[in-house]
This record gives sequence, structure tokens and C-alpha cells, in this order.
Amino acid sequence: MYPLLVACKSISNLRKAAAQEVVDKVRQHSGVLVDQAQLVSKELIRVAILWHELWHEGLEEASRLYFGEHNIEGMLKVLEPLHEMLEEGAMRDNTTIKERAFIEAYHHDLSQAYECCMKYKRTGKDAELTQSVSPELVECRDLELAVPGTYRAESPVVTIASFAHQLDVITSKQRPRKLTIHGSDGEDYAFLLKGHEDLRQDERVMQLFGLVNTLLENSRKTAEKDLSIQRYEVIPLSPNSGLIGWVPNCDTLHQLIREYRDARRITLNQEHKFMLSFAPDYDHLPLISKVEVFEYALQNTEGNDLAKVLWLKSRTSEVWLERRTNYTRSLAVMSMVGYLLGLGDRHPSNLMLRRSSGKILHIDFGDCFEASMNREKFPEKVCPVPFRLTRMLVKAMEVGGIEGNFRLTCENVMQVLRSNKDSVMAMMEAFVHDPLINWRLFNFNEVPQMSIFASTHGTAVTNTEETAPSKELAQPQRGARERELLQAVNQLGDANEVLNERAVVVMARMSNKLTGRDFLSCSSIPTASSNIQHSIDHSTLISGDNREVEH
Repeated sequence: MYPLLVACKSISNLRKAAAQEVVDKVRQHSGVLVDQAQLVSKELIRVAILWHELWHEGLEEASRLYFGEHNIEGMLKVLEPLHEMLEEGAMRDNTTIKERAFIEAYHHDLSQAYECCMKYKRTGKDAELTQSVSPELVECRDLELAVPGTYRAESPVVTIASFAHQLDVITSKQRPRKLTIHGSDGEDYAFLLKGHEDLRQDERVMQLFGLVNTLLENSRKTAEKDLSIQRYEVIPLSPNSGLIGWVPNCDTLHQLIREYRDARRITLNQEHKFMLSFAPDYDHLPLISKVEVFEYALQNTEGNDLAKVLWLKSRTSEVWLERRTNYTRSLAVMSMVGYLLGLGDRHPSNLMLRRSSGKILHIDFGDCFEASMNREKFPEKVCPVPFRLTRMLVKAMEVGGIEGNFRLTCENVMQVLRSNKDSVMAMMEAFVHDPLINWRLFNFNEVPQMSIFASTHGTAVTNTEETAPSKELAQPQRGARERELLQAVNQLGDANEVLNERAVVVMARMSNKLTGRDFLSCSSIPTASSNIQHSIDHSTLISGDNREVEH
């Protein structure tokens, strides 16, 4: 039900109507199930993004449009849905304690501000999950709806018995919530409820990982070594919120390194301080000088923090050896799959280490298809880094380094992917042509009309799909430029042409990676071993590495 409910919130009228038609047909024989799914989805979205956060993001965007671009019409389009939501909430009887508190605190001032906006439109003159946030979820008992992510064909359905009365707010930028659902089997299922973020691409990546795991299980070389990718459930609820399955007993590499250094009174950004002490004007140096400064920092620091963490957190040397092997192999598996996917943004906060097994777990898959080459800040202009293989990760492999388990695992995984090229390419083709997520494929400036669209926010050449009026609340998880790009993909014909061309390029890149023709210096008959060597070389090349010093 959840993918259908997400489609019902689409900005495309055709897609919304088609999804609603399917929902109506399902309602004819499972009305209770549909109502419960809509209730749970609506309330979880309500909890994921509270009114305070909606207004904070909306006012920031409106301020940028007015003061930065003097775009008054764009400012009003951002504020009007928020004011409509506020007025509807003031007239409803089922508002939550948090919403009533917001109305009492800000309704008067916001109403006065809205009156000023209306005057301008007329004249044109420019002068925690408790009852306080969602009582309906608290009252939900013994639903027919399955616990998100647990449904399996021909298996007993675990339904939602109730929702925990409290949730924890994680102290990070987007303030996600840790939510617990009590299942009908007596088990508790923990989820991360995220707002301000589009999880539909993460969901597709998990589907790809499922295929890769199946291929690895069916290969003798990889199955006997228990090679697989740690997956978790991803359930989008709307274009800017969703649920992520909670993986217990994991720590980010950033957290582990910080704890290790804090205990020894070592500054977290020790390498960066060495660089600034050697060259205070580092940011203004030419590339060759930056490489010299970078090598100076490497020579004056050990970079063995992660290796020490693995040793100190193991009870015995036998456990340490097993965890180190698992770490190396899991890192190699994801390095190959991430290389194929063009996965970027692999900083230490997006890499997690399982405490029990030592396996590496990746999170946050918003940067795929080598998007790092098109980003505005620090683009990888010459060649994208195939995967993260910095000094700290290599030293944690101990004496063998990349020449032991790591290289052998990389070669075995790449051989499996090559042997099943057709299956992998079929899934990737559906991936890159998915209209819900493929707008991420290209640069904002690749469409000629984009600058006109961004400045006028009007309707240019319409696509074959009719677009819905802009009555949706602002989606604060994306920047203003991304929101404009997403709307343009639905409204500009040329955008779709460029998008299709970009998808063809992406598929060609993936095909070259699977056949070993990704690097110009490869032999005429490339092997998996030679391809691995080239990708490792590119991942460890300091002169072409503009990534941050690991900290």
C-alpha cells in the first residue's frame, strides 16, 4: 500500500489519478486495510515533520526567494500552503497538543503577516510519539496492516498490534525519530522515521542489493565465504519522509574514531591542524602544493585509529581475527557494488561497523550514478573516485592490506557481477529510468529553459503528463535548486530529452564497468583482476584525491 500512497501525492495529475484508481479498486475488497494504511501513513508523516519544522523551513525558503532573488510570487507560493494548513488546523477539533500550542503562540502574528501578503496580491504594491503529536497513532490497536517491511509471500503476516507511546529524537541535522512498533508476534520492531529526505532512491538501492546477495549466494566461491551486503528496510511514506529499518548494535566510523581520540586527548581534526600549521593559506594553493601539504600531514600522523578500535573492542585474538576478516570482506563487497552504482558521499558518518561481526554497513544512498562529477562544490572533474579506500580503512586490514582478502574478494565479487551482467543491467535500467528518482541524474544547468523556469516559476512547455497545481507543502529536504529541477522534469519537454540522454550515458558507464572497459589504460581483453587494479589505483591516488582528510 505504501508505494501507492506515495504515488497518490505525486505532482503529476496522471500519476496521481492512476494511483488513486488502484487504491479505490483495492478498497472495494479490503476497505479496512486501505483506511488503516492511509491513517498510519498520514500520521507518521505528521510526526516526521511537525508544524514548527514546516514553518521554519518554509520561512527560510521564502526569505531566500524575497531577499536573495526578489521573487515575490515565488515567496507567496511557498507561504500560501502553510497558511492554509494553519487556518484549517485552527478550525479542526482533532488538532494535537503540539499543533494547538503552535496555533496559540503564532496564529495571531502569522495571520497579520498573511493579511499583508493578501493586500500585496490585491494591490500589487511592494511596501516525542506521544499524545501531544499523534493521538490517533496512540489509539491504534490490532490493525490488519502488516508491520512495514515484514511482509513475505507465503509467510504468516505480522500485523501492527500498537505503537510505542514515546519516541526518541536523534540529535542530528534532520532530527529523525526512533519509532517502535509492537508486532502481533510479540516482537518490537524499531524504525528510524525521517522527514525532510526523499528515500525512494534508497529503496531502489536496497532492491539492487537484494539481487546482488542472491547472485553471491548462488556462486560457490562467494557463498562459502558468506559474502553479502547488509540490507535494511526502506519504506517511503511521501516524497519527503519515510521509514528506515533500525539496524541494532552499529556505530558509525566517525563515532568510533571520535571516541578513540577523545579518550586519548587527540583532537578529532588532527590531520587538518597539521596541514594548516604547515600551510595556513592551504585553500589558495595550487594542486601540486596541496598534495605536498597533504603528504606532510600523512607523514606526521599514523592513521591507525580504526585498526586500534577493532583490536580494543575484541575480547580475544580469535574474535579480533574473525572481525577483521569480516570487515575486510564486507568492505570489498560494497566497494565493488558501490563502484558499479557510482556511489558517492562515503564519508565516515555514512559507514557503520557492526559491533558483533565487524562487518561494514553503508547508509545514505542519495548520491548515486557518479553525481559527484556534477555537484557545485568540489566536483570530481577528471575521474570520479571509484570507492572510498583511504589510509585508515587500509590500515584496519592489518599486514595484508589490500593485497590479501580485500583484493581476492573484490575479484570474486566482480566476476559474479560480470557473469550475471544481463540480470544486473536489467535492474539498473529500470532504476535509471524510474521517473520518481531519475531527475537526480543530471546537472541543474543542463536544461536551457531551467534558468527561465527558476526565475519565473511559470509553466513552460508542458510534458505529455499534465501537472498538478502547486498546492503541496514545501519539501524542505531538498534545496531550492533541486525542487525547481524536479518540477522542471515534469514540465519541460527538453528536460526529459536531456534526462533520457543522461540515462543512456549512465547505462553505458555501467556496462563498461562490468566489461572492464572503464579505464582507458585497460588491455584490449580486460580481466576482472586488471579492472580491480585500476579501480584501486584510482581510489588511492593522492594527486587526484580532493577528499577530506579522514577525521
